[in-house]
Amino acid sequence: MLRRLAFTTITALLALPLALMPADQAAAQKKTLVVALNQDPDILDPSPSRTYVGRIIFAQMCEKLYEIDENLRIFPQLAADLPAISDGGKTVTIKLRPGVKFNDGTPMNAESVRYSLDRHLNMKGSNRRTELESVNSIEVVDPLTVRLKLNRPFSPLVAILADRSGMPVSPTAANKLGDKFGTAPVCVGPWQFVERISQDRIVLERSPHYFDKAAAKFDRLIFRIISDDNVRLANLRSGDIDVMHLVGPTDAANLRKEGKFEVSSVTGIAYSGLTINLRNKNGKPPHPAGDLGTPLANDPRVREALDLSIDRVALNQVAWDGQYTPGCTPISPVSPFHDKSRKCPTRDVAKAKKLLADAGLPNGYSFEMVIINDPQQRRAGEVIQGMVKEAGFNISLKPSEFASALNDNDAGKDQAFLIGWSGRVDPDANIFQFHTCGATLNTTQSCDEGVDAILNRAREVSDLAQRISLYRQAVDKFAFGRRNILYLYHANYIVSHSKSLKGYKAVPDGLIRIKGVSWQ
Repeated sequence: MLRRLAFTTITALLALPLALMPADQAAAQKKTLVVALNQDPDILDPSPSRTYVGRIIFAQMCEKLYEIDENLRIFPQLAADLPAISDGGKTVTIKLRPGVKFNDGTPMNAESVRYSLDRHLNMKGSNRRTELESVNSIEVVDPLTVRLKLNRPFSPLVAILADRSGMPVSPTAANKLGDKFGTAPVCVGPWQFVERISQDRIVLERSPHYFDKAAAKFDRLIFRIISDDNVRLANLRSGDIDVMHLVGPTDAANLRKEGKFEVSSVTGIAYSGLTINLRNKNGKPPHPAGDLGTPLANDPRVREALDLSIDRVALNQVAWDGQYTPGCTPISPVSPFHDKSRKCPTRDVAKAKKLLADAGLPNGYSFEMVIINDPQQRRAGEVIQGMVKEAGFNISLKPSEFASALNDNDAGKDQAFLIGWSGRVDPDANIFQFHTCGATLNTTQSCDEGVDAILNRAREVSDLAQRISLYRQAVDKFAFGRRNILYLYHANYIVSHSKSLKGYKAVPDGLIRIKGVSWQ
């Protein structure tokens, strides 16, 4: 805390001369952009990393074969074009952009892309392995062409390569650092890694090797870690930070009234929901599932009663000032895969009480729900806690720090966990790993071969209407039958910054992209 206060004070003193200048002149002289994040990312290595905030750092220094725009369209970034698909969907040929260098000055070519994909697949602890498990082999066709041979047609692959699995890393740096690569990551990007002070800041500087030098308008980017929403907001107002990530809905309304800041808000492809442990007794897969012996885990009537005791619309109004979007599936309304005909369950306390009584719990049921220990999540947890009490559920809230909460959930220590997923452009990445038997993110240890068959089929077909139909069938089974996750809402990604900052585009994946942004 002392270190953070000291840093803030020094920054304020350094800013004093700028405060005496006209705003435009001061901004023109400012070569460093300061962005405040609400959490400290995990390891900055694209292979094992798993956090949303980590993806924001990668967006500045680790570009991908493909990228998405604000309309969720996929376009080539380090690739020269969209891939050529042949052999019934089992061969994917990728042409690379010429003249690209990693931030250590070594060339990014087909061999380095082959190396990186192989590393994502085979590195110990890689969280990209299951994303790329359809890849049988990776061939270097020529210095700028890579060919992937798949074991089956796999429609989500291009979307997967528009995320961390599509990030090439410098083979020179990766071979030198081994499993320490995340301490000094080297990729392709407008900015390159400089230093990281845990729980305080991550510093990047302009790369001399990036192929589009005009895209990087700032000499340095500093990502400060400020978990407290109020402190983050105070730093924005004081000018200690230039961009505030994850502005709360109430704060966003106030900032708009003040008129000094731009406030962007976009409905995300993310979801938030209540993850219910069904059979995670000894840890998530590959650990074997076990019987928890609790009504919440073992009786679907109890989970349905819990679902019917929640008013999603009221939750959105009370906890989020009505600025988020109530939902009951993992597919956001901004996604082309969204099923517009789907109606969410409405609150029915009488039916919830009957279901509890039928389950042998006429006097109600008590359990513990883990929440992330920040003001916004505590408020959402308290609203749910009060809402379900009328139906007979007595929830005790357990606030926990983010990383610890994830670890405990992985280990099967929770009964229920109020948590979200930052969302991906293809629904496969929002569903498959959470709902298929033995999947790496299936922390509830749910397993239904019928669900697996539908989701595997949705991976193979490429027709949009057919895939929407398959996802509807799967959602019917896991969201309205099994209910191992009760989906509650889709958050808006709200970012605020000075009105002098121009060019910022809000993308529904919620990542902050500084490339092309500048002071006016």
